[in-house]
Amino acid sequence: MPFHYGRAKPETAEQLMRSRYSAYFFRLIDYLVDTTHPDTREPGLKEELDRTVHEVNWCNLTIVSSSKGGKDDKVGKVEFVAEYFLESQRRELRENSRFKRFKGGWKYLAGKA
Repeated sequence: MPFHYGRAKPETAEQLMRSRYSAYFFRLIDYLVDTTHPDTREPGLKEELDRTVHEVNWCNLTIVSSSKGGKDDKVGKVEFVAEYFLESQRRELRENSRFKRFKGGWKYLAGKA
């Protein structure tokens, strides 16, 4: 929660990944938009999240691996599995996420399922 309310910044790409998962869980749309890298942030991201964020109920996050993304790195990758419910059916999202620093802070760049 300190990241979500601006009291601290994630020091690693994995910390940002975990905080973004929590933001999806708690439906903190502004945080999700703010932590998306400007190079890949779609113009209608906020509106899309406003429209879709209540369709999914997230229930578990497992970090599979991470590479780079440390305190002194400029880029990083985090592979994860996130479990969720959609229309009462349990599903999972497997993704390799890429992160990049922007103005000193970590941002989500892109993901590949």
